[in-house]
Amino acid sequence: MSEIRRIVLLALLLVLAPALWAQQTLRIAAAADLQPLLPDILTQFEKQTGIHAEASFQSSATLAAQIINGAPFDVFMAADMGFPQKVIAAGLAEETEPIAYARGTLVLWTRKDSGIATLSVGTLKDAAIKSIAVANPEHAPYGRAAQASLQKLGLYDTLKPKLVTAENIAQTAQYAESGNAQLGLISLTSALTPRLDSIGRYVKMPTDSYPPILQGIIIVKHPAGTQNAHRFLDFLTSAPIRQQLASGGLASPK
Repeated sequence: MSEIRRIVLLALLLVLAPALWAQQTLRIAAAADLQPLLPDILTQFEKQTGIHAEASFQSSATLAAQIINGAPFDVFMAADMGFPQKVIAAGLAEETEPIAYARGTLVLWTRKDSGIATLSVGTLKDAAIKSIAVANPEHAPYGRAAQASLQKLGLYDTLKPKLVTAENIAQTAQYAESGNAQLGLISLTSALTPRLDSIGRYVKMPTDSYPPILQGIIIVKHPAGTQNAHRFLDFLTSAPIRQQLASGGLASPK
């Protein structure tokens, strides 16, 4: 092969490589509560299938809006069933309804050095509590769950002035972790991370105080096809991965 031909082939590879990589990469829009768990699952998925996958973590509302406005995602993993349904209603998904892949749990978390001697749901009634981090109920399903829980417990009106609102559940955990809020109503997935587990403690909020946090997944319609997305869905719903999700704070949807 002549030197000129080598140079031409190298130039073509440099031009085509990004496009080829983009076609091979599975792009996942993932709810913020998945941030502690999904990266490891994607690594396992790539080792098993050879398909590289990347996730963008934001609130479910933000991700739904991005997909509806043309963001090039292949899979949408939300923290509820409602936001995927909006994408379906826009005619952008393969499914007619979201597939429930997990169920979230709302917990009350505080730092071990917060000065709170005994943590319980009753701690929320303590007049010494000045700030409680929650996710924005308009954008984040865990925020809606936190609001519903406080309302069911008859505490919302009293605590509303003390609520520190974050954009999503990951940011809510950051507010509580940093001490910018004395308490945080966060996801169990966040509370079980090595960092938060080592510096804090949590109690589960009463499960009958908020609607079930069923988390839905849909495959976004794509001109290039959705074979890799379907392979990921099969992988995600396999028994070993369901068990891994459960160990990290996301129970089976049933």
